[in-house]
Amino acid sequence: MADLMIDCEEEGFDVQLLEKYVLTEVESDVDLCAELIFTDEAGIQKLNAETRGKDAVTDVLSYPNLQDARGGIRKDAYPYDLDEDGRLFLGSVVICRERAAQQAEEYGHSLDREIYYLAVHGFCHLLGYDHETEEDKRAMRAREEEILSKMNLRREE
Repeated sequence: MADLMIDCEEEGFDVQLLEKYVLTEVESDVDLCAELIFTDEAGIQKLNAETRGKDAVTDVLSYPNLQDARGGIRKDAYPYDLDEDGRLFLGSVVICRERAAQQAEEYGHSLDREIYYLAVHGFCHLLGYDHETEEDKRAMRAREEEILSKMNLRREE
């Protein structure tokens, strides 16, 4: 299994927990990297408007760099995309701190659980999961819960 390196400057966020579990069951013959960014409501609203044409605050945005990575990630498919360390960039995930706090309260679980859920959700998008159809939504939710369970962050927390 490939290694994942996540660039994240958020204090108190255990990026190693995500790095350890988010790629389980993802076939890759190349090490991967991604970035995780935390912002406020104004920042995510601006990004949402500029990149998706939706002038609204949202909880998480994902910007995948690869086409449907669910089927596996092969180095030879992206020979010119490797960084100086030989890693392939998966993409970026942006989380709104305030929206995460609101949702944690609304859903009755910890802020940590909500933030890690949003991060896992975003990384699932980077790996090619989506929730446009009911079938896709079920597959994505199952994958999210599988990862969160391995991280010991189940829904009841």
